[in-house]
Amino acid sequence: MKKNIGNKTASLLLLIVLVGFPQISETIFSPSLPSIAEAFETSMSDAQLTMSIYFIAFAFGVFFFGRISDKIGRRKAMLYGVFLYFVGNVLCLAANEMVVLLVARFVQAFGASVGSVITQTILRESFSGVERHKLFAQISAALAFTPAIGPLIGGFTDYYFGFQVVFWVLVSMSVIVFFYAFLRLPETAPSSIEMKPLLPIIKGMITNARLWRYGVLIGGINGVLFSYYTEAPFIFTQYFSLTSAMYGFLGIIVALASIAGAMLSKRLVIRITPEKIILRGLTIMLIGTLVSTSVHFLPISLQLPTMIVSVFIILFGTGTALPNCLSLALIDFQDVIGSASAIFSLGYYLLVSIITYGMSVFHNGTVLAMPLYFLMLGLVMLLISSRLQQ
Repeated sequence: MKKNIGNKTASLLLLIVLVGFPQISETIFSPSLPSIAEAFETSMSDAQLTMSIYFIAFAFGVFFFGRISDKIGRRKAMLYGVFLYFVGNVLCLAANEMVVLLVARFVQAFGASVGSVITQTILRESFSGVERHKLFAQISAALAFTPAIGPLIGGFTDYYFGFQVVFWVLVSMSVIVFFYAFLRLPETAPSSIEMKPLLPIIKGMITNARLWRYGVLIGGINGVLFSYYTEAPFIFTQYFSLTSAMYGFLGIIVALASIAGAMLSKRLVIRITPEKIILRGLTIMLIGTLVSTSVHFLPISLQLPTMIVSVFIILFGTGTALPNCLSLALIDFQDVIGSASAIFSLGYYLLVSIITYGMSVFHNGTVLAMPLYFLMLGLVMLLISSRLQQ
């Protein structure tokens, strides 16, 4: 049911845009990694650091904006964050060496993080119960397009115009998002909201075992997704010799898998508990990782289609599990949802950055690195999910 809040609720389309642009900013960069490594005369592993540093900055950004939104409101926090995101994009455009690019990516991600934490806070404070589960599933389904749009735009832009033009696309997008939010985003925080002391909230969260499990699952699922975007350019453009434009089309596979998973989740939540849906989703993901580990041992003609099918299965599974994890994670902290979202998001995005960095360390020039890494992560998450059933 909808909760009683003091102001209007933002439209579903606006919420999708605001929670989606950080993902586009991440995935649009992915096809350009080989070009960036070449242009900045560095290794592929070093170029992949632009992905992991994004999530380090993102983690601190969600904490900052989630916390400050309790003081200045959701609308102001969103606008300040999107403006900072614009500044980061301009710095990316001006970067002439790898160190500058890494700093620019940090600023870009710090600002972009506002879209994730504030949008989730708006959803959690505005809706409850089955309706909240359904809305998270709807947004997850719609967001499946953002990982598809990112590589598709980035791949074509990089192939035909060069990776520098990708930064121009991001600058333009930041301007559009800012003015859309400025014109359409209402203040949704309750009028009586106040900044409560952090220490009691942190203590309550640290001692909540259920919250820890959801944090690991959310961080792990997002870590799998963005580790894919870190390693996939190597697999498909170098190992399978696809162009960056052709690689961009594979984002459609990611979108279809995530949409199918989210829609399955929306249907299942009427009949079975969200905890069981999470377990089923992670089981499907694990099946996909087992399929992907077989690629190295197949005839060359079967390797590419098998890898594509396995990626679909993996992301179908994560797409089924993730909406329920997000919906259930903070149900014990509704009275401090802004600050709790900030702290929780800081934790799981730090985990995402660690997992994404782990993919760059695990990168060894073979097609087996990603499947084996995902297999390890999948087994850990399946074990944690099984504990939620007790």
